[in-house]
Parts: sequence; C-alpha cells; structure tokens
Amino acid sequence: MATAKNKRGAATRVKRADRKNISVGQAHIRSTFNNTIISITDPQGNVIAWKSAGQVGFKGSRKSTPFAAQMAAEACAKAAMEHGMHKVAVFVKGPGSGRETAIRSLQAAGLEVTSIQDKTPIPHNGCRPKKRRRV
Repeated sequence: MATAKNKRGAATRVKRADRKNISVGQAHIRSTFNNTIISITDPQGNVIAWKSAGQVGFKGSRKSTPFAAQMAAEACAKAAMEHGMHKVAVFVKGPGSGRETAIRSLQAAGLEVTSIQDKTPIPHNGCRPKKRRRV
C-alpha cells in the first residue's frame, strides 16, 4: 500500500477507496428551488455515491437550472457505475426544475431505471407556504 508523509514527516498509510460490487440500487433525487442533490444507495440505504449541482461546479442561481441537475446526475451515475451499479429505482422528492432532467441523464449515462416514484411530501394543510414572488 502507498505511504505518504503527514505534517510532522511521519509515514502514514493512504486508504484506497473500496470498490463494491453492487448491481442494483436506488437513486434519490432531491430537487429544491435552489439546488438538486442526487444520492445513489444500495438496497439497504447505504450511500454509494452522491453529487449536487453545487458540488459539480455551479454557483448561485445556476444551481437551480435543469442543466446543473443533468451534470450532477451524470457525475453521480459514473461514480456509481464504478462500484458495479447497473439498475436503479428512482425516488424523486421536491418541487424543483431538475427532476425530469436528472432522471433522463441517469438513463443516458448507462443506468437502467427500473421504476420511478414521487416521494414529494404533501401537507394536509400544515405550514403556511411562502408568499408568491411579484416581479
């Protein structure tokens, strides 16, 4: 295993990322008004790979665009496919603009989407919603 020097000059071991062989998993897409976060997990819910629009390099209002969601989903799918992922069940949550684009880019990256479920929480007249923007 490779060794590296720490701040004091002592040799330490470098931990290599383990490659898991997981062929079936779940893709959780959280699409808010400001960002899109994609997490790919195994069937038990342990996160294998995750990316967000901000992590891919978008800042500010560009994080909320469908293109940013597409880039985040592609990067997350590639990271998951390195662990042997082939099939995913997609769970979408939130009202953002990157929902459908993220699903399409997961398919385009090479993952087979087996099912799509909308898990957006719907209030039964709970909290008062934010006021409408007047532009």
